[in-house]
Amino acid sequence: MNGLSDVRLTLHSQELAKGQDNGTRAANMRNAPSGLGRWGLFWHRLHTRKALLVLSPEQLQDIGLSREQAREEGLKPFWRI
Repeated sequence: MNGLSDVRLTLHSQELAKGQDNGTRAANMRNAPSGLGRWGLFWHRLHTRKALLVLSPEQLQDIGLSREQAREEGLKPFWRI
């Protein structure tokens, strides 16, 4: 391998190790603004999921979701990941 590939592999392994150190909280907070508590996270999920239900077909295409996928996610309770 060349030096650049070695650096990429090293950085990738460091990112993986750091991700494992964060535990499940990082996985639960994915795509949520930083600094949210439990209720803030629930509130964020509630509003973003409801927003999915009113997106136009063009907007859904922009984010790579079908109408069915958006509906399934939008109807999920706020406490589910």
